Amino acid sequence: MTDTPAGRPPTEAPEIPLGVEAPSEIERVVGQRRSVRAFKPDAVPREIVERVLKIAARAPSGTNMQPWRAHVLTGAAKDRLSAAVLKAFDDPEVEGKGEYSYYPKQFPEPFLARRRKVGWDLYGLLGIKKGDTDRMHVQHGRNYTFFDAPVGIIFTIDRRLEIGSWLDYGMFLQNVMVLARAHGLESCPQAAFAPYHQPIRETLNLDDGEVVVCGLSLGYADWTVPENSLITERAPLEDWVSFRDD
Repeated sequence: MTDTPAGRPPTEAPEIPLGVEAPSEIERVVGQRRSVRAFKPDAVPREIVERVLKIAARAPSGTNMQPWRAHVLTGAAKDRLSAAVLKAFDDPEVEGKGEYSYYPKQFPEPFLARRRKVGWDLYGLLGIKKGDTDRMHVQHGRNYTFFDAPVGIIFTIDRRLEIGSWLDYGMFLQNVMVLARAHGLESCPQAAFAPYHQPIRETLNLDDGEVVVCGLSLGYADWTVPENSLITERAPLEDWVSFRDD
């Protein structure tokens, strides 16, 4: 974490240990990426958003299909979408259900332990205790205000496409997040939007042929808040890499 004088909140991003000596600029841009959950209100110039998306679209895709579609929201348009999704989220009679399965029905290990740890690490920073469902609900609902970021993006994909295009989509989204950092921006990818595709579809007048993949918050990070000090762990190479030379 960035060192600051006693009693003063940090004003810079907490440093993520990369485990390598003298990282290059591209290694730092990729290695310091994180999901930011609070943003400053400062506007992001449209030309920067356009530049990021234009270059991100150089991501590879099978037979150059380019399956991504982005709906960029700012100002009143973003507020309308947030209000519609929050209304559905807060309605106990509305069941948020995505059109694709992001998570397994049951989490096997080690995935369950990792999921639990990041959840409790985040809630611990926010002072939300186990069983405090009201505060958990409010915190989860912040997804739908794009964590107060000035730019919110809803990403969709043509319903007729298959898993290969979804894999390509992931590479495109990573490009967006990394390129944003090259302009001093931070982001948070949000699968949380997918279960509320219906109010999203109605608000944005989306064709039924489009599936909501995720949302993305984009803006300048507010490093003074506790949730942005979260640094998630990564498993060591020996847990998931094998080298074979014979």
